[in-house]
Amino acid sequence: MGMRILGWGTALPDKVVTNADLEKTLDTSDEWIIERSGIRERRIGDSTTDLAVGAGRAAIEQAGVDPASIGLMILATTTPDQQVPATSAQVHHELGLSGGAFDLNAACSGFVYALVTANAMLSTGPNRILVVGAETLSRITDWTDRNTAVLFGDGGGALVVESVPDEGQLLAWDLGLDAEARHILQADHGGYIKMDGREVFKRAVRVMVDSAKRTLEQAKVRPDEVKLLVPHQANIRIIQAACDRLGIDREKAALVMHRTGNTSSASIPLALVDAIEQGRLEDGDLVLLAGFGAGMTWGSALIRWQA
Repeated sequence: MGMRILGWGTALPDKVVTNADLEKTLDTSDEWIIERSGIRERRIGDSTTDLAVGAGRAAIEQAGVDPASIGLMILATTTPDQQVPATSAQVHHELGLSGGAFDLNAACSGFVYALVTANAMLSTGPNRILVVGAETLSRITDWTDRNTAVLFGDGGGALVVESVPDEGQLLAWDLGLDAEARHILQADHGGYIKMDGREVFKRAVRVMVDSAKRTLEQAKVRPDEVKLLVPHQANIRIIQAACDRLGIDREKAALVMHRTGNTSSASIPLALVDAIEQGRLEDGDLVLLAGFGAGMTWGSALIRWQA
């Protein structure tokens, strides 16, 4: 059994916070933020449930399927609305899905983890699964800290996937983590995100590139055969360095961070859907998803696109 993608959707809050807005309260500048991160603005607001429901509903409508035909939902998030119950419970209820639902927290690698998990679940039970990445990082961001306040935003993205009796679209994947690096990016219950930016940058490039190489090797695919790279949207310099080390043209990277900021587990689906809607993919194109996040986690997946 394999997996194919039926539908996709996104959701973003209405409120836009620009770099110029942050200049009013922080010792920073638009030029400094763009140079260091590539971010020009970010969206702030709504709950994780609202964003997950919005993205999920859009994906279901685009797929043209009955919500009740979806037998499982996986919600990748680091910012649940409550400690108990799982945020996926309310999302599942509002969308009118069948079967079960659960939250998955692998930080910014979460969507890749969720997609790989869905692929495995399709071979053992439900015929259709809704995979969602949704975050409200603004709730755990210290808006007085210029090192982190300029980076994060809120958003959601989703895919509807179903089982097929062949290889399917997911050709290869790689997941992993290095728990010894968990201290470089963390947030305690009731606290704010704390990050060692220099150490994150150094490790992120290495683990994302190494993971992507393992995935490509599994699929026996050369880097130049990749049509689209969909990286975690954390930092433009990390993405450019990863492209250079992988041997993938920078122009092949899907980018939305300039208007969304870092949305953690929502960033890869947001960038993927943006590329789809721009008409950047044709049948048979190879799409490489690659992420890294707190933990320190990493994940990559290679998909053969089918409209």
